[in-house]
Amino acid sequence: MHPLGLSLLLLEYLAFADSASWTVNHPKTLYAWNGTCIWIPCSYKIPGTGHTLENLTVYHNFEYDKRTRDYMGTVLYKNQKAKEFPSRQERVQFLGNDRNNCTLLISPVNVNDTGELGLRMTSVDHNKWLEPISLNISERAPPPLIQLPSEIRELQEVTASCFLNFSCSGYKIHLQWSLEGHANTLTFLNVESVSTESRLTFRAQWIHHGKNLTCQLWDPTQQQVLSEETVGLDVKHTPKLEVQVSPREATVREGESVTMTCQVISSHPEYWHVWWFKDGTLLSREGTLSLTLPRVTRQMSGKYQCQAQNAIGSGKSEGVDLQVHYAPESSRVQIFPSPAKEGDKVQLTCLSQANPPPTNYTWYYNGLEMPGRTNENFEIPKVLIRHAGRYSCLAENSLGPGRVGEEAELVVQYPPQEVITVIQNSAPIQEGDSVSLYCTYNSSNPRVTHYSWNIVGFRDHLQPAWLMIQKVAWNAGPVQCSACNKWCSWSPSVNLDVHYAPKDVRVLISPPTEIHSGYRVLLQCDFSSSRPTDVHFFWKKNGIPLKEGRDLRFEAITPEDAGSYHCLVNNSIGQTTSQAWELRVLYAPRGLHVSISPKDGVVEGKTAVLSCEGDANPPIFQYTWFDWNNQDIHHYHQTLKLDPVTVQHSGAYWCQGVNQLGRNHSPPSTLTVYYSAATISRRAAMGVGFFLAVLLLAIWGVKLRQTWKRIRSQQGFQENSNGQSFFVRNIKARRTPQAEGPHSLGCYNPVMEDTISYATLHFPLSETNAQRPRGARNPEARGLSPNRDDTVTYSVVQRRQVGDYENVTPEVQEDEGIHYSELIHFGVGERPVAPEGVDYVTLKH
Repeated sequence: MHPLGLSLLLLEYLAFADSASWTVNHPKTLYAWNGTCIWIPCSYKIPGTGHTLENLTVYHNFEYDKRTRDYMGTVLYKNQKAKEFPSRQERVQFLGNDRNNCTLLISPVNVNDTGELGLRMTSVDHNKWLEPISLNISERAPPPLIQLPSEIRELQEVTASCFLNFSCSGYKIHLQWSLEGHANTLTFLNVESVSTESRLTFRAQWIHHGKNLTCQLWDPTQQQVLSEETVGLDVKHTPKLEVQVSPREATVREGESVTMTCQVISSHPEYWHVWWFKDGTLLSREGTLSLTLPRVTRQMSGKYQCQAQNAIGSGKSEGVDLQVHYAPESSRVQIFPSPAKEGDKVQLTCLSQANPPPTNYTWYYNGLEMPGRTNENFEIPKVLIRHAGRYSCLAENSLGPGRVGEEAELVVQYPPQEVITVIQNSAPIQEGDSVSLYCTYNSSNPRVTHYSWNIVGFRDHLQPAWLMIQKVAWNAGPVQCSACNKWCSWSPSVNLDVHYAPKDVRVLISPPTEIHSGYRVLLQCDFSSSRPTDVHFFWKKNGIPLKEGRDLRFEAITPEDAGSYHCLVNNSIGQTTSQAWELRVLYAPRGLHVSISPKDGVVEGKTAVLSCEGDANPPIFQYTWFDWNNQDIHHYHQTLKLDPVTVQHSGAYWCQGVNQLGRNHSPPSTLTVYYSAATISRRAAMGVGFFLAVLLLAIWGVKLRQTWKRIRSQQGFQENSNGQSFFVRNIKARRTPQAEGPHSLGCYNPVMEDTISYATLHFPLSETNAQRPRGARNPEARGLSPNRDDTVTYSVVQRRQVGDYENVTPEVQEDEGIHYSELIHFGVGERPVAPEGVDYVTLKH
């Protein structure tokens, strides 16, 4: 965020903040890099007396909303209930309290976390405060900062500081130096600073001048260097000199000439004077870089040095030994060590001043020459008492032999022999037993003066030769004792061989990540050690014995397998139980069903509660309800409450549940709503009224029908007012056969009685019309006006009793049912009144 924008935001915040100011202390800016964590030390003081913190919200990149007069931003932490602060939400841990501590831990962090944190705090008396905290998260670890003294001189004890603006208990780092020395690492986690500092203390040497000093940020977990910083060392020192000799070997015989030159290797700052020394004695006050000895003598043999001086001080070269050759002087014997301990290596050396050194030696023991001993050193690998006595030698070099000098005496002593530690317990030792030990030896010269005990690296100097161990530990190490005179002799280590029950029993799980239903899971029982080693494994689930064996396998784990698992390991000494391992199985919603209360139905006007019940891990976070038409009723809680319930609410309901792993739905469950007593009474009254109305209408209809039939029985044939329709009444009368008349078509069937199948009716002509010719098939009859059709066919109104029509034999038996009968004629023009009789023509049915 731009500094100007941040300033405006803070001014705006101060304008809207409560009048009472809080006191909040914390580092102004905290630094970290991608993948690490941030520890935010924080303290606060609420204005007033006895007030405590009620709510805390941690925003990332907050802004003030003028409309809501509150702050907005990404919420990293927020307590849902007043004065109840969860220890962790997502990446944020609240490590403070409701009185004065607002410390936070964010793990892990990434580059996107760079910005401003806002701690929105509200006290119980609704006093509010927002405290900004700056975060600076880089992609990679920043290099540390090295601080050195302004001036460094050789041999000075120098303290260099390597500083890094980072420290977090959840991410281990180490600052290491390229230069050897004593390093001390300090960690600062307070409201003033969050940092790590390593201080390296070393003694500066002139060879450090011009070299680099590097401080590396080391990740001990990944075993890699995250960043580093390098500075050059500027070490002021005295001149560093070296003497070169001619001849090069600095070896001459007496009377020869020698030249020495002083070479300046390094000087910071520059030197300005040179002196020469022999065996530490100044040869001349005024010197040059070259020293010449024209004729050397034996007395000139010795160590020669040159010295130069600058602003820091004077520097002296290493000594050069000038060797002047001469024959050996009187010899003497040096014995080391003396007195000597039996069994140790003893070295005898023949010392004689000679140059060059002697090349051949002769050794004497108690005045007798020792054949085969011709070297300067005479070594006895393991001295014995028989080696004690007087020793002397004779040295010889290329210039001749020397003289036998004074004898030296070898004295042999030895420490206590065959020291052993004795365990006085008779039975095998078990954890917690008392153990008695005794230290003894065979011989000693000089005598034993004291004893020592060594138990698991701890040495106890006690006078007594015995030791009592109370309540021996299961991991007790070897025990040994020593008997001492001038030297101490230690016994061989004695293993107490403590028997104990299995240790560090624990449950190992594979895979170690989240376990979903259906995964293949292996629980393995492990332990660190056991004595004796023959062990047996057992498993318990929720405190109930499960099975025997080291491994507990689930080929396809189910939610029913979740629970608290213990593994038990026992041996002949005892049994050890592991800590409880909580096996958590994640699965999508299952077994969803709708529970209706009351379950046997509900009377309208009351309350019905439908609950969506099921099983899921993680828990169901979204519910959806559907009605009998599979329509979403837009209710998203676990419980659906109908208050008051109506008859229209009757029907089947089902629900759907969703968690992070999937979704599932329940089968439909039917809600039955009964009418209330008032509704039943009202509807019964309406039913009785409707029944009475229907009954009255039925009676009135019957009467109307009877009236209609009476009218029709009195009417034979009636043409409507416009001459377009008429009715034919079937007169039940048996008629005699007669000849074909002038106004008839067809013939009469004497077998039929009251039965007509099909007939053609011709209406009589009027007086003005021409008389109809005889015969139904006269062409003139067919020559009538095409605009007029005087013929209508109607169907049977009763079944035939016997036989068929005249001259026609029936092929199939006719139906006995009654067909329909209606005779309607739609004509044109006027019609005369029909005569009383009607002619029929019988056709084949």
